[in-house]
Amino acid sequence: LDLSNCSLQNLPPGLAEASSAAVLDLTENPLMTLPNGSFLGFTLLQLLAVPLPLGCPGGNSAWEEVTTSGSSRLCQGQRNSCNSSGEPAWPCPENAACAPDGPGLSQCLCDSPFHGYKCLREGTFPVLLFCGVLGATTLSLSFLLWSTQRRKAKAP
Repeated sequence: LDLSNCSLQNLPPGLAEASSAAVLDLTENPLMTLPNGSFLGFTLLQLLAVPLPLGCPGGNSAWEEVTTSGSSRLCQGQRNSCNSSGEPAWPCPENAACAPDGPGLSQCLCDSPFHGYKCLREGTFPVLLFCGVLGATTLSLSFLLWSTQRRKAKAP
C-alpha cells in the first residue's frame, strides 16, 4: 500500500481496513506521531516505511531489522510479540493462548470451548434460550401496552 507523498498529517481513519497489507509506505508525509494502536491487527505487515523522525511502531524490538535510508526509516520483518512459550509480557488467563496482533501487540485468545470474560465460561452461548426469553418478554410487554392503551387510541 503506497501512501507516500500524500500530505498526510495524521493516519487516515480507514487505514484499519488495510490490515492485510504486507508492505506499507508512509514516507514523504508530514506525520508527527503514530498513535498507539494504529497498526492493531496488522499481523501480516512485513515492511513498513515511515518518515525518519518517527520510530517503528512497537519499538525496534518488534522488528527483525530497522534501517534508515535517506529521509525514511524502514521497519522490516515483524516479530511475534509472544515469546517462545506463547505468553506475552503479561500472562494470559488459564484457558487462553497468546496470539500476535500487530507490531509489538498481542492478544489472548480463548481456547475452544471456553469463552467470555477471562475465558472462564465453557461451552457455547445459549442462543435459543436468550432469544426465547427476549421474544416472550417483548410479546408480553407489547400485549400489555396494547391492551391498556387501546382505549386512548379509540377516543376522537
